[in-house]
Amino acid sequence: MLKYGLIVVATASLLGCASVDVADYRAEQPPLDLAEYFNGTVDGWGMFQDRSGKVVRRFTVRIDAKWDGNRGTLDEHFVFSDGERQNRVWTLARDGDRFTGTAGDVVGTGQGRQQGNAFNMRYVLTVPYGGRTIDVDMDDWMYRIDDKTVLNRTEMRKFGVRVGEVTLSLRKR
Repeated sequence: MLKYGLIVVATASLLGCASVDVADYRAEQPPLDLAEYFNGTVDGWGMFQDRSGKVVRRFTVRIDAKWDGNRGTLDEHFVFSDGERQNRVWTLARDGDRFTGTAGDVVGTGQGRQQGNAFNMRYVLTVPYGGRTIDVDMDDWMYRIDDKTVLNRTEMRKFGVRVGEVTLSLRKR
């Protein structure tokens, strides 16, 4: 009987760790079409929370986006609450509901999918930390709320351990 109980607990634990699939959102509306939403200027307001949940940075971002067929460019201009400015330029390629993306501080190529009102991209980002840089695994989710609004939540992990989270509200002009 004890053996059966341990199997049930182990199975429940594994099911609790199952990740969400972007296909779970395929029927959700309004649809998020990256090439349609990220075409023109999009403004954003966000924050970074450390692993304890403490907000350690706030920022605004202006994204100047354009598409040429299945290739897109997102030119992101960040201004942080401490005055620091950063720029990241994403180059995206679309193949059906799948996307690949590269940027100067992204290690390799990010892999993403969109379905329904959701988009998910996973990639490795090089970030400054303690006077040096580290590579962090990013699990980036976007959800379209209405014609002009997208909410973005990104979980950051290092060696599988959650180190922080970025929350961002985006508004299309």
